[in-house]
Amino acid sequence: MKATSSVNRLSNQTRKALTRSLKARRERVELGEHIVSDPLICHGKLTYKGTRIMVWQVLDELEHGMSLDEIVTAWGGEVSKEAIRESIRLARGALLDREGRLARSVDGRLAA
Repeated sequence: MKATSSVNRLSNQTRKALTRSLKARRERVELGEHIVSDPLICHGKLTYKGTRIMVWQVLDELEHGMSLDEIVTAWGGEVSKEAIRESIRLARGALLDREGRLARSVDGRLAA
């Protein structure tokens, strides 16, 4: 009963903002030609379109020294070289600005 009364106390503006926020979390976001975040696939983690292969898995393999060809083979061709390159571009863009310096987030703090 207390939970219901708490919800009833929310203003209409707050209720609308919460609804918008929840809807935004449920929407599919395409980050490029090959990468997508879909809440219905792997809990919204970044994956390669048409697969359940998560981008972090491929980035992890790159970190461990695997070549693009080795990664493509390891995933049975479900991830292309271009998709891997797109992952690297997106990761770089999230961390560095156009001049190669550490990027700052919207609130002015460093990205890393």
